[in-house]
Amino acid sequence: MEKKLYTLIVHSENIAGLLNQVTAVFTRRQINIESLNVSASSIKGVHKYTITAWATQDIIEKVVKQIEKKIDVLQAHYFTDEEIYQHEIALYKLATPEFQSNPLASKVIRRHNARIVEVNPVYCIVEKNGMSEDITGLYEELSELGCVLQFVRSGRVAITKSNFERVNEYLDYREEKYRKQKQEQA
Repeated sequence: MEKKLYTLIVHSENIAGLLNQVTAVFTRRQINIESLNVSASSIKGVHKYTITAWATQDIIEKVVKQIEKKIDVLQAHYFTDEEIYQHEIALYKLATPEFQSNPLASKVIRRHNARIVEVNPVYCIVEKNGMSEDITGLYEELSELGCVLQFVRSGRVAITKSNFERVNEYLDYREEKYRKQKQEQA
C-alpha cells in the first residue's frame, strides 16, 4: 500500500500528559509526526489535536484506534486532504538591506499574498498563511533572493468539510446516556 499524508483530529479533555501518550502511539509504530497543533476547541473543556503523518490507510486506522483507547480521549478520526479545510501560518525574517536592494523581493511577497508586518533597518518580518505548498513556495523564492534570516511555520490547523461535527454528536450521545443512567438510579 502507498503512504499518504493523513490529518488526524483528536478531541480530548484538557489533561496534563495526554500529549505524551498520543505521540507515544506514533513512536511505537515508528511513524514520524509531520506537524502537530494543540489548542482549545469550540467546546468548553475540550482540546483539539491536529496531527499530520505519512502512513498507509491500514496503519493510520490502527493508530486512530489506539489513540481512542486513551482514557481522556473523547474521539479521534483521520482525514485525507480532500475531506478537510486546512491552513498554516509562517513568518519569514528577511534582511532589510538585501530586501530593499532587490525590487523582485516585494513583487514575490505581493504575488504570494503575504504581508509585511514589521520593518526596521536590520530586518523585516513577512507573514503568510495558506496551504503548505504556498508557504514552502514563498520560502524557496525568498531564499533564492538571499534575504532570508529566519523562517518558521506553524503546524496545520484543520476543520472538516462535513456538515456535522462528530465530537458534538458523541458528546450529545454521552450526555443522553448519562441522563438515562441518572433516571434509572432515581
